[in-house]
Amino acid sequence: MAQNDFSRGSVSGNILKLAVPLMLAQLVNVLYNVVDRVFIGHIGGSTLPLTGVGLCMPVITVISAFAGLFGMGGAPICSIARGQGDLNEARQIQNTAFVLLVSTGLLLTLLGELFCRPLLLLFGASADTLPYAAGYLRIYLAGTVCVMIALGMNFFINSQGFARTGMLTVSLGAALNLILDPIFIFKLRLGVSGAALATILSQTASALWVLRFLRSDRAILRLTPREFRWSTDRVRRIVGLGLSNFIAQGTNGLVQIACNATLQTFGGDLYVGVMTVLTSIREVVQMPVSGLTNGSQPVIGYNYGARAYDRVKQAIRFMAVSGIAYTTAIWAVLFFFPRGFILLFNNDPVLLSAALPALHLYFFGYFMMSLQFAGQATFVALGKSRQAVFFSLFRKVIIVVPLTLLLPHVAGLGVSGVFLAEPVSNFIGGAACFLTMHCTVYRKLGKETD
Repeated sequence: MAQNDFSRGSVSGNILKLAVPLMLAQLVNVLYNVVDRVFIGHIGGSTLPLTGVGLCMPVITVISAFAGLFGMGGAPICSIARGQGDLNEARQIQNTAFVLLVSTGLLLTLLGELFCRPLLLLFGASADTLPYAAGYLRIYLAGTVCVMIALGMNFFINSQGFARTGMLTVSLGAALNLILDPIFIFKLRLGVSGAALATILSQTASALWVLRFLRSDRAILRLTPREFRWSTDRVRRIVGLGLSNFIAQGTNGLVQIACNATLQTFGGDLYVGVMTVLTSIREVVQMPVSGLTNGSQPVIGYNYGARAYDRVKQAIRFMAVSGIAYTTAIWAVLFFFPRGFILLFNNDPVLLSAALPALHLYFFGYFMMSLQFAGQATFVALGKSRQAVFFSLFRKVIIVVPLTLLLPHVAGLGVSGVFLAEPVSNFIGGAACFLTMHCTVYRKLGKETD
């Protein structure tokens, strides 16, 4: 049986062994929703279908946040337990996360279906965009449990060192989604409803793949839900560690609501559509750095559990430097070649005209985002949930949301104020998170061997 001992070999090699397939996996995973928007953006030459689906993004984000709460919360603890040689505890953590994912998925489905219309109105839906938004969301919600399993349990495949299998999980669903989208949207003329149906069928295929692998003898930690035993302490540790990611993603939904509602007031449906395009671009371009940091977490956690502190510091350095290099490069690409990214989602000249200056504002100084990712990933990998939770809240709730609501009223900024809030939060939040991690965690690691 493969042991995937991260305390041996090159630290950067171990990280890349996990991170490269994970980068591809997460990039492909984004395509579930982004591909929908690409096809939807070209329905009938109108921006309304794209804007309507963009209004559903806060709900989709919250579902992903709950998947991360239990998946990203449990997987690092599994890595630490494996590093300590306690495979039984690691297995119980995995079983607990699975039960939490399924039960929460059922609850979210019920609540979402009950409150679909009032939620969309709260998010900034107009009379023109509400039919598109509701048509997409009601179908998407029906697949919530499968989405939760596919996203949440895939972290446990990666944490055991099977990054290629994890990549296949999302590649399978994304490929199926890419095939079904044009058939359902255009061939069968189902429009946005067809896009939602293609997505949930694809996520169901991914969920079945995950369950098949984790129930097989190939897995180091086999999924055995029947052996699940409730442990308040275990649930508390999973939720406590996953809370930072949950807040990071959940507050993304809060930011989306604030942005859409404010843009609806200052710019109407056009600028809600612009934000949908920019958010879609951000989801794609940030996946490699997200994959890098997520791929680093099992290596950091395993070596921390094995008390190999020098290797932990090497992993943190590699993660931070690589992240900064990538985000600086992608910022340059977006700055000099923005039109191609925007045209991918919609070719309306009015939307293009509004989106070009908005993109330059929104992505200004994007490299600072990598510092937030690196600091956050380190806190999570080492089980320091309080610090991780604080900085998740700090960047989004304390900085982005207030600025989104206030800046449009300052000096006549209007919609530009909404797009400025993101880079300001990247500079302040990214610097604060990384410097705190460096001073309170990184510098102390060498002393723990004394």
